[in-house]
Amino acid sequence: MQEQSIGAILAAARQSAGLTVAQVGEATRIREAIIQRMEQDDYGQCGGHFYARGHVRAVAKAVGLDPEATVHLFDQQQGGAPVPVRAAAVFQADRTINLPEKRGPNWTMALGVALAIVVVFGMMRVLGGASDQVRTGDVHAASARPSVPPNTPITETPKPSASSKKGMVTVRIKAKRSSYVNVRDAKGRKLFSGTLKAGKSSEWQAEEQVNVLLADASAVSLQVNGKKVKRLGGRGEIVRRSFGPPKPKSR
Repeated sequence: MQEQSIGAILAAARQSAGLTVAQVGEATRIREAIIQRMEQDDYGQCGGHFYARGHVRAVAKAVGLDPEATVHLFDQQQGGAPVPVRAAAVFQADRTINLPEKRGPNWTMALGVALAIVVVFGMMRVLGGASDQVRTGDVHAASARPSVPPNTPITETPKPSASSKKGMVTVRIKAKRSSYVNVRDAKGRKLFSGTLKAGKSSEWQAEEQVNVLLADASAVSLQVNGKKVKRLGGRGEIVRRSFGPPKPKSR
């Protein structure tokens, strides 16, 4: 089973968004040569795995992908996220600790501590006697009953759902295998961007048109306005499709 590479996903998303490599570089402040290498799955110029993850996150955000989902998929393809260093590994377990030599009692310090205790005890007695004379008759207990009036029932008439409007497009995608999916409306606004887990299905609605980007066309099944779309593409094939509202039935 082959999974679409991060480089191919970034390149497809950039082309789908209508952006050039120069525009992505200007938005992310990453050199164009590095972005071109990333789209070919070459991260040697990123300066290490830590910086490569940051570059992937920045480019994914610039081209309209979910940054966290893209980085998560990058970690999976690169062998997992960086393993944090355990604190115990920083220190030497067999290092000898030299304890200070025991000495006799310091009578001067003990006498000073005892004198301080006597002074504190005397001040507590004085302050305690004065506090007994404080008047408490003016203290009012807070009311336990809330002053907030009860909520009034909502009597507003519910608005009709989006599905009842004309010109709506309904797209439903079910993942046979975990695969990256990007869904946008007619104005380019993102409805979903991320990995759809195997066995999961999601549905989106938008007016006039829905644009879909599939990183692996054979990994999902797709329905538009209740009808199954056949022959989306082959295994590992990146597919971009646009769908409109259902045509009115002829009388």
